[in-house]
Amino acid sequence: MFAYLIRRLLATIPVMGVVAVVVFSLLYLTPGDPASLIAGDHASLQDIERIRVNLGLDKPFLIQFGTWLWNIVRGDLGISIYSNQPVLDMIVQRVEPTLALSICVLVVSLTLAIPMGVIAAWKVGTWIDRLIMGFAVLGFSFPVFVIAYGMVLVFSLNLEWLPVQGYVSIKEGFWAFLPHMVMPSLALGWIFAALVARMTRAAMLEVLSQDYIRTAQSKGLGTSKILIGHALKNASVPIVTTIGIGIALLISGVVVTETVFAIPGIGRLTVDAILRRDYPVIQGAVLVFSFLYVLVNLAIDIAYIFLDPRIRY
Repeated sequence: MFAYLIRRLLATIPVMGVVAVVVFSLLYLTPGDPASLIAGDHASLQDIERIRVNLGLDKPFLIQFGTWLWNIVRGDLGISIYSNQPVLDMIVQRVEPTLALSICVLVVSLTLAIPMGVIAAWKVGTWIDRLIMGFAVLGFSFPVFVIAYGMVLVFSLNLEWLPVQGYVSIKEGFWAFLPHMVMPSLALGWIFAALVARMTRAAMLEVLSQDYIRTAQSKGLGTSKILIGHALKNASVPIVTTIGIGIALLISGVVVTETVFAIPGIGRLTVDAILRRDYPVIQGAVLVFSFLYVLVNLAIDIAYIFLDPRIRY
């Protein structure tokens, strides 16, 4: 296993290399002169030239990329054009809200999705199954911002149960933190739960049709022991795979959710940077999101070994 872990860690290097090339090229994929776009319509030639020099656009592409990559290796993501602050510091300051939202979404969605998928497979063809699958279809039918604004309209403006927007750190107290996380977690968690519930149902149906399940039933084992101890355990690999794939959906959803609910996380930072054409911040945020996604997929691959002892690397 240790040798496999080393190989997988080394395999992330070329992946991140490709990601770095794409992220750095964002500056050049924008139509027109990047320096002119950043400077704005009323900038003077001197301002444009100053921005060009600050970004290193006056140098050849390979030199620019090599310098940028070397700075990335050293932990330097550049300087924000808008705030003149180090990009790494700006991202670190926004990690807590994004991490808190992501954890809450995972807790909410997985707590709902896996039991719903198991019950739907157990009650396949009944009204319970159709109700749960209807929930999953609705989750995929509405974009996260539609669900978010709907919740704001009902629970904040009409019922006045929850705050409309904002974020309170958990350091200020759990009960001050929780109301600001309920709607964002449910809005994004509904979509993620729909994906996991559908895959859990499909994986459970396949396992429940196996001979060893019928053997367990003939021995008189309880329903809960068959569903959890036998079926869910053997269906865990495709479920975990779906969770790993859904992390990409979660990352994109975090950006939208933080924008709707004014949560000062990395997603909101990325949107603000795009609106301000702050390319160093955009590049840094996209690079961080990509790196996190690569790490999640690595963790999923390693989890296979513990979930299914038949898997050996």
